[in-house]
Amino acid sequence: MSGQRAYKPYEPAKRPGGRPGDKPNWRVLVHRQFRGHYEELVARVGEQAAQRLWDYLATAPDSPPPVGRATILRGAAGKPKGEGWSRVVHYELSSMARVNFHYNPRYRTAEDGDEHPVVAILTIDFSSH
Repeated sequence: MSGQRAYKPYEPAKRPGGRPGDKPNWRVLVHRQFRGHYEELVARVGEQAAQRLWDYLATAPDSPPPVGRATILRGAAGKPKGEGWSRVVHYELSSMARVNFHYNPRYRTAEDGDEHPVVAILTIDFSSH
Protein backbone atom coordinates (compact mmCIF):
# COMPACT_ATOMS: atom_id res chain seq x y z
CA MET A 1 0.00 0.00 0.00
CA SER A 2 1.39 3.38 -0.98
CA GLY A 3 0.22 5.21 2.15
CA GLN A 4 -1.66 7.80 0.10
CA ARG A 5 -5.38 8.12 0.47
CA ALA A 6 -7.63 8.15 -2.55
CA TYR A 7 -9.25 11.50 -3.28
CA LYS A 8 -12.71 11.46 -1.72
CA PRO A 9 -14.61 14.69 -2.37
CA TYR A 10 -17.79 13.69 -0.50
CA GLU A 11 -18.37 13.50 3.24
CA PRO A 12 -21.40 12.25 5.21
CA ALA A 13 -24.03 14.94 5.79
CA LYS A 14 -25.62 14.49 9.19
CA ARG A 15 -29.24 15.41 9.74
CA PRO A 16 -29.56 18.88 11.26
CA GLY A 17 -30.97 18.75 14.77
CA GLY A 18 -30.25 15.07 15.35
CA ARG A 19 -31.15 11.63 14.15
CA PRO A 20 -34.30 11.00 12.14
CA GLY A 21 -37.17 8.98 13.56
CA ASP A 22 -36.93 6.39 10.78
CA LYS A 23 -33.84 4.85 9.22
CA PRO A 24 -32.98 6.69 5.98
CA ASN A 25 -33.27 4.88 2.65
CA TRP A 26 -30.45 6.88 1.06
CA ARG A 27 -27.05 7.90 2.40
CA VAL A 28 -26.65 11.69 2.16
CA LEU A 29 -23.23 13.08 1.28
CA VAL A 30 -22.03 16.65 0.76
CA HIS A 31 -19.12 17.79 -1.40
CA ARG A 32 -16.28 18.89 0.87
CA GLN A 33 -16.17 22.33 -0.79
CA PHE A 34 -19.70 22.95 0.50
CA ARG A 35 -19.29 21.43 3.99
CA GLY A 36 -19.23 24.94 5.51
CA HIS A 37 -22.38 25.93 3.62
CA TYR A 38 -24.08 22.75 4.81
CA GLU A 39 -23.16 23.56 8.39
CA GLU A 40 -24.69 27.05 7.93
CA LEU A 41 -28.07 25.72 6.74
CA VAL A 42 -29.81 25.90 10.12
CA ALA A 43 -28.64 29.48 10.70
CA ARG A 44 -29.66 30.52 7.17
CA VAL A 45 -33.01 28.74 6.68
CA GLY A 46 -33.96 27.39 10.11
CA GLU A 47 -33.81 23.91 11.58
CA GLN A 48 -37.17 22.82 10.21
CA ALA A 49 -36.27 23.68 6.58
CA ALA A 50 -32.80 22.14 6.94
CA GLN A 51 -34.34 18.94 8.32
CA ARG A 52 -36.93 18.94 5.53
CA LEU A 53 -34.09 19.01 2.96
CA TRP A 54 -32.21 16.17 4.64
CA ASP A 55 -35.37 14.10 5.11
CA TYR A 56 -36.27 14.53 1.43
CA LEU A 57 -32.79 13.55 0.27
CA ALA A 58 -32.59 10.60 2.67
CA THR A 59 -35.99 9.15 1.78
CA ALA A 60 -37.00 9.93 -1.82
CA PRO A 61 -34.60 12.09 -3.88
CA ASP A 62 -35.88 10.36 -7.02
CA SER A 63 -39.42 11.72 -6.45
CA PRO A 64 -40.84 15.25 -6.31
CA PRO A 65 -40.37 16.81 -2.85
CA PRO A 66 -43.41 17.06 -0.55
CA VAL A 67 -42.59 20.76 0.04
CA GLY A 68 -40.68 23.07 -2.25
CA ARG A 69 -39.71 22.67 -5.86
CA ALA A 70 -37.15 20.45 -7.55
CA THR A 71 -36.27 20.65 -11.23
CA ILE A 72 -33.69 18.90 -13.38
CA LEU A 73 -31.04 21.31 -14.62
CA ARG A 74 -30.92 21.80 -18.38
CA GLY A 75 -27.94 21.56 -20.68
CA ALA A 76 -24.45 20.50 -19.64
CA ALA A 77 -25.07 21.49 -16.01
CA GLY A 78 -27.77 18.83 -15.71
CA LYS A 79 -25.90 15.94 -17.30
CA PRO A 80 -25.06 12.95 -15.10
CA LYS A 81 -21.62 13.30 -13.51
CA GLY A 82 -20.82 9.64 -13.95
CA GLU A 83 -22.17 6.22 -14.79
CA GLY A 84 -25.20 5.28 -12.69
CA TRP A 85 -25.80 8.84 -11.44
CA SER A 86 -29.00 10.76 -12.08
CA ARG A 87 -29.16 14.06 -13.85
CA VAL A 88 -28.49 17.03 -11.56
CA VAL A 89 -31.53 18.17 -9.59
CA HIS A 90 -31.98 21.79 -8.46
CA TYR A 91 -33.96 22.01 -5.19
CA GLU A 92 -35.24 25.36 -3.95
CA LEU A 93 -35.05 25.11 -0.19
CA SER A 94 -36.13 28.72 0.32
CA SER A 95 -36.04 32.01 -1.56
CA MET A 96 -32.46 32.41 -0.35
CA ALA A 97 -31.14 28.83 -0.48
CA ARG A 98 -30.83 26.35 -3.29
CA VAL A 99 -29.18 22.93 -3.42
CA ASN A 100 -28.00 20.98 -6.46
CA PHE A 101 -27.69 17.23 -6.01
CA HIS A 102 -27.62 13.95 -7.87
CA TYR A 103 -28.23 10.39 -6.76
CA ASN A 104 -27.18 6.86 -7.55
CA PRO A 105 -29.43 4.00 -6.37
CA ARG A 106 -26.62 1.44 -6.80
CA TYR A 107 -23.44 3.19 -5.74
CA ARG A 108 -20.38 1.10 -4.88
CA THR A 109 -17.24 2.38 -3.21
CA ALA A 110 -15.30 -0.48 -4.84
CA GLU A 111 -16.02 -2.61 -7.88
CA ASP A 112 -16.60 -5.68 -5.72
CA GLY A 113 -18.36 -3.76 -2.91
CA ASP A 114 -21.98 -3.75 -1.86
CA GLU A 115 -24.46 -1.46 -3.62
CA HIS A 116 -25.96 1.40 -1.61
CA PRO A 117 -28.36 4.20 -2.57
CA VAL A 118 -26.45 7.48 -2.28
CA VAL A 119 -27.37 11.16 -2.68
CA ALA A 120 -24.54 13.62 -3.24
CA ILE A 121 -25.05 17.34 -2.62
CA LEU A 122 -22.99 19.04 -5.32
CA THR A 123 -23.53 22.72 -4.46
CA ILE A 124 -25.34 24.93 -1.96
CA ASP A 125 -26.11 28.53 -2.94
CA PHE A 126 -27.29 31.20 -0.50
CA SER A 127 -27.65 34.06 -2.98
CA SER A 128 -31.00 35.26 -4.27
CA HIS A 129 -32.05 34.61 -7.86
